[in-house]
Amino acid sequence: MIGKLVHYTVDAVLLSTVVAGVRRSSGFGPDSSAIPDATARSVANSFLGVGETIFDIIQSTAVNSPYFKREDRR
Repeated sequence: MIGKLVHYTVDAVLLSTVVAGVRRSSGFGPDSSAIPDATARSVANSFLGVGETIFDIIQSTAVNSPYFKREDRR
C-alpha cells in the first residue's frame, strides 16, 4: 500500500514538473481559472507549484553542473 502511494506521488510530481517545463519553454500552461470549485482550483495551483519548484531545482543544478553547457539556439 505504501509502495503504491509513493509511486503515484512520484508520478504526480513528474507530471507536474513536465507541465512546468512546457509552460516555461512555450508559455502555454493549464488555465486553473476554468476550475469552478475554489478548493479544487487551490489544489491544482498547489500541484502545479510543486512542479515549478522541482523544475527550478533541476534547472539550477544543471546550470551549476560541469556536465551541462549552454548551446546556441539560432
